[in-house]
Amino acid sequence: MDKLMIVIPAYNEQDNLPAVVEGWHAVAEAAGGESRLIVVNDGSKDRTGEVLKELAARFPRLVPLDKPNGGHGSACLFGYAHAVSQGADFVFQTDSDGQTLPSEFPEFWDRRSESDALIGVRRGRQDGFSRKVVNKVLKLVVFVVFGLWLSDINTPFRLMRADLLAEYLKRIPENYNLPNVILTVLFARRGKDRVLFLPITFRPRQAGKNSINLKKISRIGLRAVQDFSKMRKALR
Repeated sequence: MDKLMIVIPAYNEQDNLPAVVEGWHAVAEAAGGESRLIVVNDGSKDRTGEVLKELAARFPRLVPLDKPNGGHGSACLFGYAHAVSQGADFVFQTDSDGQTLPSEFPEFWDRRSESDALIGVRRGRQDGFSRKVVNKVLKLVVFVVFGLWLSDINTPFRLMRADLLAEYLKRIPENYNLPNVILTVLFARRGKDRVLFLPITFRPRQAGKNSINLKKISRIGLRAVQDFSKMRKALR
C-alpha cells in the first residue's frame, strides 16, 4: 500500500486550521496504511501552534511540526524533508487557507501512476487580482529562463513521487524562495508527459487576509529572475 504524506505549511492560520485539518485528515485516512497529514507551523504569531496541538489530540494521523519563521517556501521544504525521511511513497502539498478542496484529491490519487507529478491548474480563480498577476509573472520568468511554458507552475495542489522529490530536494538550497516553482521545472524537464496538469477549484481564502500587494509582486518577480538564473546555471 502506497504511503501518502500530505504537507501543509501554516502561518497565522488559527481560524482556518480546524476545517482544513478535518478535511485533509480524512484524505490521509482514506489513503490508509501509514499515511499522515503533516502541518508545518512556520513561526506563527497567533494561536496556530496551540490549535495544532489541540487538533492532534482529535486526529491521530496529524503530525504538527514547528519551525522558526522562514516563509512559505521554507515551510514547504521543511515538510517535504520530513515526509521523505518518513518513507513516503507520494508527497502531496496544499495550503492552509482553505482555498483547495479535499474532495478533488481522489482523482489525483487514482491517477498517480500516470506521471511523476500531478499538478492542479486553477480554473476560475477566486483569490484576487494580485495573486493572478504573481502567477503570470512567474510563468513568464520560467519561460524566459528555462524555455518551458507550463500551465500552472506554483499551484498548492501537487502530488509528487517521493523518490524523485528526494533527489530534487538535494538541488534546492535551504530556504529557497519558490521551491514549488523549481520543482515543477525539474519534473517537467524529464519530459512534459511526466507532469500531468489537472483542473481544480480554487476558492477565496476562507479566513484571514491576503498579504500580496503590487510592491511584493515586484520583489517576487525580481528575486525569481535572480534565483532561477542561478538554478539554471547549477542544473547545467
